[in-house]
Amino acid sequence: MNNYNKTDLLQLSHTHPIIAFDGVCNLCDGFVQWLIKRDHKKDFRYVTLQSKAGEVLLSASEKDKETVVLAYKGTLYTYSDVGLQSMKILGGGWKVLSYLSVLPKGFRDLVYHFISRNRYKWFGKKNECMVPTAEVKELFL
Repeated sequence: MNNYNKTDLLQLSHTHPIIAFDGVCNLCDGFVQWLIKRDHKKDFRYVTLQSKAGEVLLSASEKDKETVVLAYKGTLYTYSDVGLQSMKILGGGWKVLSYLSVLPKGFRDLVYHFISRNRYKWFGKKNECMVPTAEVKELFL
């Protein structure tokens, strides 16, 4: 799939959840590496927000670049919902963390935005997007 459009990506998200993340952000990259290690079924697929597919998902979400976007079963998740939904998808003991969704979304997103606005200062920034290793290249669109 080289020509990414919203319809194709949302269709793919029915079989593979897609995470669109800031490819130069160390915190975002750390989250993706954490997911890759725990996604034993290799369900998730990944794109950077700087890629064409990432731009399509970000535009479709109608949010700013301060978010990670999750496309899952045709629905787009942003801000704090991405982490919570990702834990639910991972399943096992991680699913327990998804129960934090009982906290008011406004509060969760306030915390998310605070961290997001400071992510480069606290965790650093790369000069260019991460390049997937041969072992995980198949997981990147």
